[in-house]
Amino acid sequence: MRGALALAVALATPGAAQVAREPVLSSAELLADVAILRRAYTEMHPGLLRYNTPEQIEASFRALEAEFARDRPLGEAYRALSVFLARVRCGHTYANFYNQPKDVVAALFQRQTRVPFRFRWLGRRMIVTRSFAGATPLRAGTEVLAIDGVPVGVILDSLLQVSRADGGNDAKRVANLEVTGADRWEAFDIYHPLFFPGTGPRLRLELLPPGARARTVLDVDAQGDEQRLEQHRASQPSAGVDTAAVFTLSHPTPRTAVLRMPTWALYDSKWDWQGYLQRSFEELDRRNVTGLVLDLRDNEGGLDVGNVILAHLTKAELRLPQYERRVRYRRAPVDLVPYLDTWDRSFLDWGEAAVGPGGSMFYRLTRYDDDATGADVIRPAAPRFAGQVLVLVGAGNSSATFQFAQVVQRERLGRLVGQPTGGNRRGINGGAFFFLRLPNSHLEADLPLIGSFAREEQPDAGLSPDVPVTRTAEGIARGRDEELDAALSLLRHGR
Repeated sequence: MRGALALAVALATPGAAQVAREPVLSSAELLADVAILRRAYTEMHPGLLRYNTPEQIEASFRALEAEFARDRPLGEAYRALSVFLARVRCGHTYANFYNQPKDVVAALFQRQTRVPFRFRWLGRRMIVTRSFAGATPLRAGTEVLAIDGVPVGVILDSLLQVSRADGGNDAKRVANLEVTGADRWEAFDIYHPLFFPGTGPRLRLELLPPGARARTVLDVDAQGDEQRLEQHRASQPSAGVDTAAVFTLSHPTPRTAVLRMPTWALYDSKWDWQGYLQRSFEELDRRNVTGLVLDLRDNEGGLDVGNVILAHLTKAELRLPQYERRVRYRRAPVDLVPYLDTWDRSFLDWGEAAVGPGGSMFYRLTRYDDDATGADVIRPAAPRFAGQVLVLVGAGNSSATFQFAQVVQRERLGRLVGQPTGGNRRGINGGAFFFLRLPNSHLEADLPLIGSFAREEQPDAGLSPDVPVTRTAEGIARGRDEELDAALSLLRHGR
């Protein structure tokens, strides 16, 4: 099912249950917001037509307008907007949980609807990794078969309609819908009650515990937002502390090291991460470490931390010219400026750094080029790590971490271990953003501004690991880190 029909069917799903503080938005208000969204995206989004034809995007806009032909509660409007944005097929295009205003957060994100466990998807199987439900059959390694009578496969298919990813990278879409504790807001928590409005405050789970042959039915209390926040802070001690160390360096053996980097989103951090990396490589050199594992799993990206690491891995200057930066505009349309929020107002006018437009109606952006050819240049930094490098990767790697893994693999600076990555080898959209604030609904939609386009033909896919590792329910039940174990085994045996 494709085009407008698929979107119309997706939006016809029953809406979120209203609570007293959830406003109802008039059709006129919503259609006015769609008009702003249409102008902003068609005139400024560099990837709008990367994976869609003009006809497909037009059909999606018309379907959204048809959805808003009647009044909608805020939750239904948010879900409808999210379905539309997911159809752009861009990993940086969504109604960002972190950028919604307080009234939207209060109305939609703070209900007692969360499942009382964390989980991973193994294929289409929902496997519990940690339970918060007390002494029950719900424990690590348990397979959840249904929630409130709905098979988890049906839940997954429903939520995939709003899961963001670049192009055809469905592994990223599925990974977005795991609950891992890595983020303050998790997509499953937000979208599940919007698609299944009967969710919470009590949940009926159908389970298959580890080693069991018969399923178990269990009634549990759903969790609220405050409980999720407490659990997140407990597992991410640096969360909300702008001077706290985010990376950790450990030594499983005297000659091996593991550098864990759960995020590179350090925009607001006052922690000296560059100094930490410099000291870390000095420590590796002092200890004569011969094997280094860089753990990037679930790290979507952020700052270009990878460039600092690459400088310590390369013995010669690296020139990385394979992608060209493009933008759709030189100066933002004046009438849209009141709705465009950002951390850097210079994004409103690229000036002479936007060269063109060319025949494709793109401007080539030269603002961030290191030299006249448009190449990014990585220069060696001391001390150089000359030992074996293994990078743990997965579907979460879709922005700066994807780009880092791509360079490591292509330049043979190390090997990738784990799962296929997110991102896309054809290039991604990001680097600079407007936060498009729709004035009537108060909903926000992220608008990436810079498109990176491959200079040579590339597949519509992420990166395949050099050493694939299959996660198993048995491994989860036993508390094993199968990917890290595989990496340390490779280092231990010198392979």
